[in-house]
Amino acid sequence: MTRAMVAMIAALEVAAVAYALLRTYQFFMHPEPNPALVLWSEHAGFFWRAWTSVYLGGMAGIGAGWMAGRDVGRAARVVEWVFPGVAVVVVVQGVLLP
Repeated sequence: MTRAMVAMIAALEVAAVAYALLRTYQFFMHPEPNPALVLWSEHAGFFWRAWTSVYLGGMAGIGAGWMAGRDVGRAARVVEWVFPGVAVVVVVQGVLLP
């Protein structure tokens, strides 16, 4: 696995978890109406959650790339180890807090 691959995988993992956590926070702290029932809204929650997640994922990708530059094997093991947790967080958020 190359340094760029580790950085990309880490960025995607962090972006997915960040989105799920932001959606969970918004579900409990700032509930919004059902988008299927609202034709227009001033605030597009999905837009801001998505861009915040992309930003956080990008920062994590830079950090993971730096870490992979020191030891690619170790960084690859970390992203492999984290993946099942990412999957669980995303599935739980999607099922329980749509």
